[in-house]
Amino acid sequence: MTSTSMYREHILDLYRNPSNFGKLENPTNYYKEFNPLCGDEVEIQLIIKNNVIENVKFIGKGCAISIASASLVTDKIKGKSIDDINKFSKDDVLKMLNIPISPGRIKCATLSLEALRKAII
Repeated sequence: MTSTSMYREHILDLYRNPSNFGKLENPTNYYKEFNPLCGDEVEIQLIIKNNVIENVKFIGKGCAISIASASLVTDKIKGKSIDDINKFSKDDVLKMLNIPISPGRIKCATLSLEALRKAII
């Protein structure tokens, strides 16, 4: 198995069994982002206390890339400060996915990051 196919399998596994999927009770912040090009949607729900992400969940539907990305992003931000999250970039998300993403799928890969940024404003 090549490293690329290994990472593709990892993306499919995250799609089937995403981390942090579900709803939070009484989130302090949330935002739903929609990709009109393909119909993917992701809602990020946060509990922020003392400027730190105490808990995070997401709900949504979409392709393997958007769901896997939301899973990876939510894992990454738990326990992080808002300042740390503001430094988190599109390139960081693409590195975490670790598979080639075509220009037409960049929006899928970054949907959760866009929702996160709007949720913490």
